[in-house]
Amino acid sequence: MRDVDLRHYWMPFTDNRRFKAQPRLVASAEGMYYTTVEGKKVLDGLATLWCVNAGHGRTPIVEAIRRQAGELDFASSFGLGHPLPFALAERIAALAPAGMGHVFFTNSGSEAIDTAMKMAVGYHRLRGEGTRTRFVGRERSYHGVNIGGTSLGGVSANRKAYSGILMPGIDHLRHTHDPQRRFVRGCAENGAQLADELEERIIPLHDASNIAAVVVDPVSASGGVLVPPKGYLARLREICSRHGILLVFDEVITGWGRLGAPFAAQHFGVVPDLITFAKGITSGAVPLGGVIVRNEIYDTFMGAQAAGMEFFHGYTYSGHPLACAAALAALDLYAEEKLFDIPLAAAFEDAVHALKGLPHVVDCRNLGFIGAVELAARPGAPGARAYEAFEKCWERGVFVRPIGDALAFCPPLIAEKKHLEELFGVTAEVLKSLS
Repeated sequence: MRDVDLRHYWMPFTDNRRFKAQPRLVASAEGMYYTTVEGKKVLDGLATLWCVNAGHGRTPIVEAIRRQAGELDFASSFGLGHPLPFALAERIAALAPAGMGHVFFTNSGSEAIDTAMKMAVGYHRLRGEGTRTRFVGRERSYHGVNIGGTSLGGVSANRKAYSGILMPGIDHLRHTHDPQRRFVRGCAENGAQLADELEERIIPLHDASNIAAVVVDPVSASGGVLVPPKGYLARLREICSRHGILLVFDEVITGWGRLGAPFAAQHFGVVPDLITFAKGITSGAVPLGGVIVRNEIYDTFMGAQAAGMEFFHGYTYSGHPLACAAALAALDLYAEEKLFDIPLAAAFEDAVHALKGLPHVVDCRNLGFIGAVELAARPGAPGARAYEAFEKCWERGVFVRPIGDALAFCPPLIAEKKHLEELFGVTAEVLKSLS
């Protein structure tokens, strides 16, 4: 595999020319580490892409996939069925906030967002409020790469690339990051009033009767780990409830233990109407996503007509047997090893903020087992310093992710103290070496 021809694969979200000139190829992985094709060990400091929460190559997940592939490789969920998605939906509903008892499966977080958007519009239409077709997203939030999610998202590079085909009827709240408030541990004490923009600007502009839903990621992880101020999400919930607007939490990253609870909704004590999930549900082993739905919304669809299809939407691989088997095994692991407790959360927070004072560091942010260090941009070259730090960390055996001028950290939940010491020790060395 070291001599594989790199020319034909068009890689996603990658500088293909730069990568193929100096590739980083992984041959295997186990626990907290990759092994490259050259045989070098690399600590996975980002759970690969915010998803390998139980660590790599976990035997129960691997064996569940192997058994399922030999028993039932695929069966459609279009008017057919098999037991696994029903069993998995029951498990997920038991972990979800009270009153959210139904699950629709997709293959990714991007698909889950588009599914949630259709559900929101359909729910209002069935209730006789068909004018509610507008959505509200938030600056610097990421909601996947389908047209719906790209339109909802507030990542400027993604929006710029497809500006001519983005969905109309979408407005955006300002993001929650205050550049004057730096090196905050967890949630800032002040800033809940940022949610008032919904009621003070957006609702008067469009009228609540035209707004279907507000969609936010509780922590804007892919936006640079932007942590909401205390009370912010609760205030959004209050405003949405007051005006009949659905509240959607995009928990593709914050779900499955990342904040010390099954979902960020429970960490913050705020119950949305819909929760999108993916990534950690299978610990990244097989693609799987979905939407968790409040009972009233599901019941509205089920009671809207006497017979016939209630929701004209779905994917060929919704509820795929291998994905469901992997998810059930992952949920067992999370429970048996109590991984959602994240006992090293305080040590992780200390390690993130220990980077304060190093060259070029202008901010440190964290919540649960997600963190970031922001670096001063080089004049005329935004993002260049963080990307160089990413490359140097990889060379020294640690994988972190550059997001603009920030470096993000999101280790698997199985991380031990020695892994945190390695992750942040190497990062500190690299930061000291940057010009």
